Amino acid sequence: MRYRQLGSSGINASVVAFGAWAVGGWMWGGVEERDAVKAIHAAIDAGINFIDTAPIYGFGRSEEVVGRAIADRRDEVVLATKCGLVWDVEMGDFFFTSDQEVIRKDGGGDLKVHRYLGPESVRREVEASLKRLGTDHIDLYQTHWQESTTPIADTMEELIRLREEGKIRSIGVSNVSVAQLEEYRAAGAVDSDQEQYSMLFRKHEDSLLPYCRENGLALLAYSPLAQGLLTGKVGPDRVFPEGDQRRDKPRFSVENRRKVAAMLEKFAPIAENHEITLAQLAIAWTLEQAGCTHALCGARTPEQAAENAAAGDVELEKAELATMAKAIAELGGSIN
Repeated sequence: MRYRQLGSSGINASVVAFGAWAVGGWMWGGVEERDAVKAIHAAIDAGINFIDTAPIYGFGRSEEVVGRAIADRRDEVVLATKCGLVWDVEMGDFFFTSDQEVIRKDGGGDLKVHRYLGPESVRREVEASLKRLGTDHIDLYQTHWQESTTPIADTMEELIRLREEGKIRSIGVSNVSVAQLEEYRAAGAVDSDQEQYSMLFRKHEDSLLPYCRENGLALLAYSPLAQGLLTGKVGPDRVFPEGDQRRDKPRFSVENRRKVAAMLEKFAPIAENHEITLAQLAIAWTLEQAGCTHALCGARTPEQAAENAAAGDVELEKAELATMAKAIAELGGSIN
């Protein structure tokens, strides 16, 4: 496993991180806690020291599961969580309604989620996360989504205060524009930016990736496997159960899955050359892209966690990257 620093924080985190969204169950059709804990333990045993979660992942459940999994291994883990998506107050910008299983596009569900980063809310969220995670500090604390009602300087002032108090060690952002990131940095030190990024979602390559590279920030790529689409295991015949967010997403249409499968066939010789899976190849490709320092990969079983971790040692040759770039270009940006 390779390790890279989170900005100027002095914190070294594995290039492959354990993304804990799925272990919260919400939007993924549920998960057995025993299996989730085993997956986290397998990730740590395989060299992953970086775990990323958030309160919204299962409305606290993901943090609770992570907390139980690392209870006796806290010193082995770089622990990241987030703030800014709240369901206990109706302030900030309304985002969506949900029930305990899935976002309800029909307006149903008893949970109204807002994007809100008011200082008092950030502090309340930190305290709740510390309790759920069973720890006295969070290594990387990130604003999950941005909102229009709170000045960024006010949010940063509270985050800096929390860092000075030792409740958090470093500050990150997520789902930002370059302008917003600059505003954050004008108010204080920021060490990372977490953005959706994969070979199927590349809109940040001309903006946030070069910005982070030029300014010494870590760029954490979430959904580097496009929610499983790049693993080679989500073919045209796959049926998604109720509660799985992929069930109704256009990206996962049968036709799109056929297109991606055809692209992955072209990658097969490269994967075979390195004796790795297509999923590991996709993770390795992500980590080879200029400006991208870490890849956040979800896992619900020990086998998936170990497979993801092994990708942290893979280095691709220039000719292989060129072959992949050609195949990705031929896909034509039609999967988004």
